Amino acid sequence: MRIVVKIGTSTLAHPGGRMNIRHVEELVKVLSDLKNAGHEILVVSSGAIGMGAGKLGIARPKDMPTKQAAASVGQCELMYTYDRLFSEYNHTVGQILVTREDFDSAPRLMNLENTLYRLLQLGTIPIINENDSVATEEIAVGDNDTMGAIVAKYMAADLLVLLSDIDGLYTADPRIHPEATLIHTVEEITPEIEALAGGAGSGLGTGGMATKLLAARIAAGAGVEMVIANGEHASILYEIVEGRPVGTRFLARRSARKEASR
Repeated sequence: MRIVVKIGTSTLAHPGGRMNIRHVEELVKVLSDLKNAGHEILVVSSGAIGMGAGKLGIARPKDMPTKQAAASVGQCELMYTYDRLFSEYNHTVGQILVTREDFDSAPRLMNLENTLYRLLQLGTIPIINENDSVATEEIAVGDNDTMGAIVAKYMAADLLVLLSDIDGLYTADPRIHPEATLIHTVEEITPEIEALAGGAGSGLGTGGMATKLLAARIAAGAGVEMVIANGEHASILYEIVEGRPVGTRFLARRSARKEASR
């Protein structure tokens, strides 16, 4: 399978912004094993701004120049860590930094697709992130849930996995309603499903359930199944790839998959 894995900031970093070394090492090990099993892996990684802020010893910035400065520092740390850890399992990574302009322009989108396909052909694991060090509100994709869905769409992925600090979509906010139950399968994103989306996510990240449902809509429309799961334990990726009922799985529109393959 061709699998796009979006890793949220809360999975990569401690609340203070510093890298969660144990989590990252476990994720790299499992992703390397899945690649060894024959799967193609693309990683959409959050964390640049949060980690940059942690390394600089500042709170998560609010103004654009400081966000971009933090992202510049954080991108270095992210890629250094990914390169070092994946190399231990004999895998090579390649960094791709994008903005919305890369998806809105047909020539730039074609160049991006060609680069990603060639990286996969060469056996490389692409690490994709928004170019937060230069992106402004006008050219920003907005969040990496959406980024993951767009990458999965244009790369004709079989599966998109969003790893975050939540187990999936619940019948109600479990922080307020302890009786809420996890929804394991969503066949269609109805108004009732959309009504279950809450507000923003963790203090380090930019996403929330609303952005994940938008990602699910994009993925399903492109014929790509999507799973929201808790990234606390990287081994959950094995269960997701095997199709076990963990997290929340959004089924794809098979007709869309056939149209995309034509």
